Amino acid sequence: MIDRYTRPEMGAIWTLENRYAKWLEVEIAACAAQAELGALPQEAVERIRERARFDVARVAELEAELHHDVIALLTCVAENVGDDARYIHQGLTSSDVLDTGLALQVRDASDLIDADLDALLAVLKRRAFEHRQTVQVGRSHGIHAEPTTFGLKLALWYAEMARNRERFTAARRQMEVGMLSGAVGTFAHCDPRVETLACARLGLTPAPISTQIIQRDRHAHYLTTLALIAASIERIAVELRHLQRTEVLEVEESFGKQQKGSSAMPHKKNPVSAENLTGLSRLVRANAGAALENVPLWHERDISHSSVERVIFPDSTILVDYMLARLTRVLDHLVVHAGRMRANLELTHGLIHSQQVLLALTRAGVAREAAYRWVQRNAMRSWEEHTPLAELLTADPEVTGVLSAAALAACFDLAPHLAHVDTIFARVFGA
Repeated sequence: MIDRYTRPEMGAIWTLENRYAKWLEVEIAACAAQAELGALPQEAVERIRERARFDVARVAELEAELHHDVIALLTCVAENVGDDARYIHQGLTSSDVLDTGLALQVRDASDLIDADLDALLAVLKRRAFEHRQTVQVGRSHGIHAEPTTFGLKLALWYAEMARNRERFTAARRQMEVGMLSGAVGTFAHCDPRVETLACARLGLTPAPISTQIIQRDRHAHYLTTLALIAASIERIAVELRHLQRTEVLEVEESFGKQQKGSSAMPHKKNPVSAENLTGLSRLVRANAGAALENVPLWHERDISHSSVERVIFPDSTILVDYMLARLTRVLDHLVVHAGRMRANLELTHGLIHSQQVLLALTRAGVAREAAYRWVQRNAMRSWEEHTPLAELLTADPEVTGVLSAAALAACFDLAPHLAHVDTIFARVFGA
């Protein structure tokens, strides 16, 4: 998925080279912590830091022979470090390095997703204020309901994405933990203070308790939060697709002068970005399901989660980064047809004001059941005959016996539907 929406920085986080670099960073932090506690010579740490190098191709050669990636990396590093290599990985187990290294990768990926969310929120806010008073029909069950504004729709999306931002902040914080607790988490061969000092150097919080691994509820929380973000993206994308349908045509994705919509039909302008985002959200949700399956592992650890995470963490973070960037561009350049929105609003000949008539009748003393019956019978005629509802109501003696011409005309005013737009905006965006 290498295109203009994909950032190379996100892909680089999940390369083998960076993965090994994070593992080595964890190993050196552990050595430095042990030296600080007097468990190994400080000068050895300096030599390790200076000489510790690896070559991805060499690690691959060693792994083909050893069938163990962490040992392959340590062996490669030892070839460069020399005698001081004996101090590396003292008292640790592979998962100490794997899980703590993964936390560092996830933190870097999260920084990029945080920036994506901020960019999307900024565009949603700008366009919401731009269209605060752009009137369109609200729909329930896909059927015209009552007037709203396109700005309110955008504000709703902003509020949802703001909640996603809060959820993501909590999820990434739960992932930013490290451990150096040994084979079953008992610190049998490594002082707990080493974990505390090493995690401080790495900018991580020590897991309060671990087994051979950091527990996978944290990882499931993170990936299900990404799935929620993807679901929100899909919700927006599906709405844009509906609004771009020829019969509706209230918005359109921007379309370049040289762009082609169909190999067969030159007239086509399709919501391709929204459709793309709809499909990709399915992958992110599926990955969240895999993360949930990783939570129940055998005893202090098994390896069933490992192969899964090598796929779902790169895939989900890269996909969400891509999806947020693409949606931001779609909304930033979205073509809004305010005139078509107004025309669609009037398609049903005033039926969208039926509730205002109902309320006016009840306030005038008519029983609700009777008022509903009067309005509904005229509304059904309006549907069938394509006659303005106001015209039919004006000719209904039961209605005009209660409501004056002026009172009836007031029922078809848009003002009540727009009266509290600013109040809602203040709730969403602040005063």
